[in-house]
Amino acid sequence: MAITVEAAKPQIGGIVHVDKAHLLDDDTIETVRRELETRGVLVFPGIDVSDELQLAFTDKLGDRVNFTRQVPGSDATSPDVYKITLDSKFNSEPDYVLGTFFWHVDGVTIDQPLPKATVLSARKLSASGGATEFANLYAAWEKLPEEEKREIENLRVIHSVEAAVRPVHGHPSEERRARYKAMAAVMEQPLVWTHADGRKSLLLGTHADGVVGMPGPHGRALLTRLQQWAAQPDFVYTHKWKLGDLVIWNNQGVMHRVVPYTDEGRVMHRTTIAGTERPGVPASEENIARIFQIA
Repeated sequence: MAITVEAAKPQIGGIVHVDKAHLLDDDTIETVRRELETRGVLVFPGIDVSDELQLAFTDKLGDRVNFTRQVPGSDATSPDVYKITLDSKFNSEPDYVLGTFFWHVDGVTIDQPLPKATVLSARKLSASGGATEFANLYAAWEKLPEEEKREIENLRVIHSVEAAVRPVHGHPSEERRARYKAMAAVMEQPLVWTHADGRKSLLLGTHADGVVGMPGPHGRALLTRLQQWAAQPDFVYTHKWKLGDLVIWNNQGVMHRVVPYTDEGRVMHRTTIAGTERPGVPASEENIARIFQIA
């Protein structure tokens, strides 16, 4: 075969060995689709793709989607390629990038089908920090005690951009809050997502701001505990980037975060594969208000 995949860890991650000339082969694409479902994250070490090849790879796997057009930051010169950087010459408002220091799922606060997968390539590295951590939300659900599964299976969670960037600014100004609200919706998502194929996963991240029907502190305490559970070492793969690496992950079953860095020279190029499943709905004003009640 032109492609082989070895396990990175038992619960998550695979290392893909394939020549760049065979990246778009049908056998490669089918292997990536299959392995992405079971391993969650696939690494192509040092494959060194161009934007053109990254977009072609993305398109072979599904329809591309660009959900960050309203996000202040930096688009690359190629359409639908988002350049992730803290370089102030390109990104005058880094909140969105700084928010990625915390666990999240891409696109969860947008009223659209949740993106199926994210493709990221390393163009320039930071001198320190900058590794990306991935947590398997399928495994996190499967390994929960049965009693706890029954307790949480039907819960609904409020997700917002404001919650996602709250760790960045603490208490943002009203102007910032207005910008956050204009960028995306406040969404109500299932805590336990039953996918179209019948598999179940948790749906978590720093953007999760409360549990419908629970007082705010109680819901956030539950979400924090579950996020800590999902981020335990057995469920997490940490990728220490090398120049030219390409990584793709199943955005519908994996949350991720970047290890903090300050180097403005770091540049990653991201493309996104659209999903077809829409687990959430815009949250009602009533449910949003309730999560801020103490009791």
